[in-house]
Amino acid sequence: MTHLRLLPCLAVLAAAVAMPALAGAQSGYHVAKRINTGGEGGWDYLAVDTAGHRLYVSRGTHVQVIDVDRDTMVADIQGTPGVHGIAFAPRLGRGFTSNGRDSSVTIFDLKTLAPITVVHGTGANPDAIHYDDATKRVFTFNGGSANATAIDAATGKIVGTVALGGKPETAQSEAGLVYVNIEDRNEIVVFNARTLAVTSRIKLAGCDEPTGMAVDRAKRRLYVGCGGNKTMAIVDYGHRRLLATVAVGEGVDATGFDPATKLGFASAGDGTLSVVRERAPNRFAVESVPTARGARTMVLDPRTHRVYLSSAQYGPMPAATAERPRPRAPMVPGSFTVLVVER
Repeated sequence: MTHLRLLPCLAVLAAAVAMPALAGAQSGYHVAKRINTGGEGGWDYLAVDTAGHRLYVSRGTHVQVIDVDRDTMVADIQGTPGVHGIAFAPRLGRGFTSNGRDSSVTIFDLKTLAPITVVHGTGANPDAIHYDDATKRVFTFNGGSANATAIDAATGKIVGTVALGGKPETAQSEAGLVYVNIEDRNEIVVFNARTLAVTSRIKLAGCDEPTGMAVDRAKRRLYVGCGGNKTMAIVDYGHRRLLATVAVGEGVDATGFDPATKLGFASAGDGTLSVVRERAPNRFAVESVPTARGARTMVLDPRTHRVYLSSAQYGPMPAATAERPRPRAPMVPGSFTVLVVER
């Protein structure tokens, strides 16, 4: 397979990146309701099973499952220590969680939500998790060992490891290739999902600490949240080049893209959801929708066009100490809530 290289013309790239966002019409998105699920634990990724009409919310040691047609919690999957992410293999009827605390993956039945097996021996602290339908493989992206683990989704067997050269975050795949953000190198690593060979790297100039990644398959673009500098990067992954960066909220983490409305999204801890629209070729407008403090993780449901975000209420910020120079405010018990943003 022939792969296109990153374009060397720095002048063209700089011009694209420096292009300012445009003012535009309001999208109409707003916080329409809140689903209070309570329960203990922090949170990380959310995931939507569009076929099953369910929302999965990671909660540290368990996963809450919400029926998105009724906006009610229907199950709580236990035994997922240090869970970060959730992925689905719909045609296999299986779901997968990445469990950072014991470097494992829990495989469960998508209909009954009952556990099937636990796969041990991934890289250290598996964080993001992604299913590639072309190869029927699940990939964990291991923040503690700077690599990815490939698992046969049907058998649960580990089939290989990819050295990534840095701390991986969220990933997407297309046509047998996997694209993953490398947070501490400000780049995207591209590797072959079958051979597990790294094929190229896309440098993200102006994007510090890339975290969330969403895909626009029609235009072959990636929407990348840059948590270190309040930025979203839009990348042409077909030509391995950065198209533009736009300003979004502070503490941006997750991103999303709706193929029907052609809108991109970025959730930030400062309590904003950025809605990004392309107004002209490679020129983007950004609208800021108020959400809630700490609502930095999100997922888009392409079936309903809703955006779901995790949040909670917080107590007073503790004083900094030598042991904890950057303390976090404690979550108020029972206050965990899923925000539902829609038009």
